[in-house]
Amino acid sequence: MSSLSSVSTSASTLPNTYNISPLIRISLWLFYFSLVTPLPILAYINHVGPITFGSLGLGISLGILALGAALSEQVQLTEAGMGIEYPQWVPAWFRQGWFLDWQDITAIKPRSTGQGGRVYYLVTPSGAAKLLPMRVAGFAHMTRTIATQTGLTMVTVKPLAQVWMYGILLGCSVLLALTDTWILWTGINHL
Repeated sequence: MSSLSSVSTSASTLPNTYNISPLIRISLWLFYFSLVTPLPILAYINHVGPITFGSLGLGISLGILALGAALSEQVQLTEAGMGIEYPQWVPAWFRQGWFLDWQDITAIKPRSTGQGGRVYYLVTPSGAAKLLPMRVAGFAHMTRTIATQTGLTMVTVKPLAQVWMYGILLGCSVLLALTDTWILWTGINHL
């Protein structure tokens, strides 16, 4: 009985901030850098004509900013409600933040994805629906807090991507990075 009361007490401690899971951030950053790191060297070795190093550097830099902005999403749970926020450096046109008061969240509706997964929407009395963030660290704690604040049953709500999926992405990204290193090492030695 004491463990149940400690769970509900910890779940209702507000405010809370939830960031994108470190496993997801590391996997995606490693994947991005594994894809783009060899490009300048390969462009130089292959004498690619119309692509300049400046335009290549600009494209890689814009990709870094876009990925950084996407991975900077934060879920904020406060006494008043919950919402999605981004840091100030993320341009307003890129941010799609939102906020719902707890009393406005009246239902949670599952929807199937094209890949066979399931996402959940928080629904208001007016019929507006906001996608429940599902790739955050502390997802179970977040859903317990939402259930405590709204009275909704969230027991069946699971993250969209399981840990093993991002573990596979991380493993493939490491293999890609090792392959890139070998190819670049071989290419540079032949210069």
